[in-house]
Amino acid sequence: MDYCLGDGAGGAAIWSAEPTLDIDGDGVLDAFALDLDADGRPDDALADLDGPPFDGLADHAVHDRDGPAPVYFTDDGSGTWAVAVDRTGQLRWFGLDGVEAGPVFGPGPMVDFDGDGLADDRLLDADGDGLADRVLAGDSAYADRDGDGRWDVRLVDSDGDGRADSASEV
Repeated sequence: MDYCLGDGAGGAAIWSAEPTLDIDGDGVLDAFALDLDADGRPDDALADLDGPPFDGLADHAVHDRDGPAPVYFTDDGSGTWAVAVDRTGQLRWFGLDGVEAGPVFGPGPMVDFDGDGLADDRLLDADGDGLADRVLAGDSAYADRDGDGRWDVRLVDSDGDGRADSASEV
């Protein structure tokens, strides 16, 4: 499994390690131990949980995996371990009809949010509570502003410049 870590001075290096741990408890080796928090103990882990099929890239980090309260993070898509997730790395989400459609696994998981038959819409959990509160779906983005699981606003980029041109209540 490949992973990239910063050196604290603005640089980064890409490394590779063979999985030796089963972080999600499914019987498949999907992680390896290391010391991410510099406490002198290899009690942290990096894992590849965004499959199957797995892509061989670390997408989850676990701090103090053997402790009483391990903390799980996923890559937010920018290459940083910025988004806290629940123990299993699951992200719950609701469709536009208000029906729960999750959970799904992985950083910014791809789902068929807009019902076009393609799993090409990206879910995001901006507040780290394990419930998707943003979705990027084609030329639209949806947001749950109050954290209740219901989509509140739809943003549309009608001219394709990457910026919202209109917003409407859902």
